[in-house]
Amino acid sequence: MSYADEVFIEMCRDILENGTSTEGQKVRPHWPDGTPAYTIMKFCEINRFDLRKEFPILTLRRTALKSATDELLWIWQKKSSNIHDLGPHIWDEWADETGSIGKAYGYQLGRKHPCRGVTDEGLVLAFPSYYQFTENQNGERIFSDQETGRCAAVMKQGKWHMDQVDKVIYDLKNAPFGRRIMTTIWDPEDLDEMHLQPCAWSVTFVVSQEKGSQKLTLNMILNQRSQDVLAAWAWNTCQYAVLQHMMAQVCDMEAGEFVHVDANAHIYAPRHIPAVEELISRTPQPAPQFHLDPLIHDFYRFTKDSVRLSNYQTAGDQIQNIEIAI
Repeated sequence: MSYADEVFIEMCRDILENGTSTEGQKVRPHWPDGTPAYTIMKFCEINRFDLRKEFPILTLRRTALKSATDELLWIWQKKSSNIHDLGPHIWDEWADETGSIGKAYGYQLGRKHPCRGVTDEGLVLAFPSYYQFTENQNGERIFSDQETGRCAAVMKQGKWHMDQVDKVIYDLKNAPFGRRIMTTIWDPEDLDEMHLQPCAWSVTFVVSQEKGSQKLTLNMILNQRSQDVLAAWAWNTCQYAVLQHMMAQVCDMEAGEFVHVDANAHIYAPRHIPAVEELISRTPQPAPQFHLDPLIHDFYRFTKDSVRLSNYQTAGDQIQNIEIAI
């Protein structure tokens, strides 16, 4: 049995049997037909996965690994908040006429901030040899990929400015045992300009030195304020496990524990309950094997085709026409 299946079944049963209902309360989400979208919820579901043992993907139904990876890279690599840069159509409901979802997700990760303690030597250590020091058209000193033009750092007022993703890579390469290696996309100043305020809002990276291992171990915590268990739990768990594997490979580490924290884990009632009951009645299959292109050591060289699964057998057909509350 896939461990992800075991976790999912136990979580769903717990929510259905012990959760509390929002029916009749004032709720923000609604169905496309305009009616309120009520839930049965549990506070703070915490799930732990050891990526050294198996990849956390459901076999109860198929999860589209490459599509999940595409969305992850849209946020973390492209740092985009425009649906025209994304393959899957999962954000279409929240996009405006230009395709933008506002100052959310990729926009927040892509903003450059002053970074204390960043040095020229540290940048060279953190990024591949094709990143070089040059000047941009404004006369500012920059550290950028000479093949693509992507800027990893820019010098302003005597300090290197970096975005959150590049700072994570810098810190994992230069000071891996630091306790401040994290990202957040919950910016109170910009919340009003986000078409959907972020559900997965914080990631923390923690490095450990395991006994008997020659490599450092990269552990990770994903914090979500809200989790639609039927529609998104498997997707989010899978894609952030991919992120952890990618970051570990880039930093010459081993992917270790992945902890997924959902502050409000919910099942939309009554519309999602039949599908959930169908899924948890199925017989789980063995977990597949996850493969990440071993030749890639620059996070910005990964694509959705850098990942694949082998021996992925599912317990039943995909659940069709799941309504999404908006």
